[in-house]
Amino acid sequence: MSVAPETLIHPALRVAVIGAGYWGPNLARNFAMSTDWELVAICDMDVERAAALARKTGNPAVAGSLDELLASHEIDAVAIATPARTHHAIAMQAIAAGKHVVVEKPLADNSVHGAEMVEAAKAAGTILMADHTYCYTPAVLKIRELLAAGELGEILYIDSTRINLGLVQPDVDVFWDLAPHDLSILDFVLPGGLTPRSVTAQGADPLGAGKACVGYLGMDLGAGTLAHINVNWLSPTKIRKMVFGGSSKTLVWDDLNPQQRLTLFDRGVDLERQEMIRADTENRKGATISYRLGDTWSPALSEFEPLGLMVSQFAASIRGARPAPTDGPSALRVLKVLEDVDRALATGSAQRAEIFDKENLDNAMENVR
Repeated sequence: MSVAPETLIHPALRVAVIGAGYWGPNLARNFAMSTDWELVAICDMDVERAAALARKTGNPAVAGSLDELLASHEIDAVAIATPARTHHAIAMQAIAAGKHVVVEKPLADNSVHGAEMVEAAKAAGTILMADHTYCYTPAVLKIRELLAAGELGEILYIDSTRINLGLVQPDVDVFWDLAPHDLSILDFVLPGGLTPRSVTAQGADPLGAGKACVGYLGMDLGAGTLAHINVNWLSPTKIRKMVFGGSSKTLVWDDLNPQQRLTLFDRGVDLERQEMIRADTENRKGATISYRLGDTWSPALSEFEPLGLMVSQFAASIRGARPAPTDGPSALRVLKVLEDVDRALATGSAQRAEIFDKENLDNAMENVR
């Protein structure tokens, strides 16, 4: 029997999904559908739940523990879809066994654990990737393209709203539940990643749930640029909107508007004219703001399932031995901002951000050790 050349070049990678609860079924379905992957096993302490998921995804094997999974099945990678507090232990054991790892958000329950995961993967030569799914959506990929091309000019401000009448989580507050989406998007689309100078936060608990249910997060991104994120579990209406205000154009992303997710506005304050007026100390009569009113247009977007692209990118990173777009260091930057939020809430003051970027990650590892 002949074998197609592409099969010889790129044999399917073997993966197991760990966790058959809320997010695991989505990962299992996309791995099962991908030509890059063979879904070998579903692992969950609730074996019946794992078996039920296996029946829906091509009947892979079922394992009741990570030890059983690693001992009984030949796999190249694992996808972790378990509570954040368990990510570190599972990932470290998988990496020690030479497996590549993709983890649902957040990367870990704290930055010390996250940094240990990044260091372990680096030392083992394996891929560590965060499943920041929004970064693989058509809209966010287009936003990244537009910002990289300088289409908006200099970014003046970013405003994000992520609110809904949502599930009050038992183990995390509204910042840790919802803000990772916005933070990972900003790290993905901003040239140089998310490196705020400082972080501020305000939270409220009107339900008496013992955690913030409504929150406002602010970041100083440098050069006068501010980013603001509003997260809320108590809103009767669901809003998913981000605004990127630039010196040339403004971009609005409305994720709940399938007909027009992205809109570019060639409108705003004429900064060049404004600077000229400010410099004109002799003639104050002309000191009025000048506005620019131009066209509005919506770029065309492809349609595909973001998780499908994510699992393909995971395979491409493994085969090419190169970092994924949402790699460990990028997920660690998101995690650090969340911890800065916790400190800001506790102290009521702005936190000077200490970001684990690619340049200072090695120094940060020394502190972990």
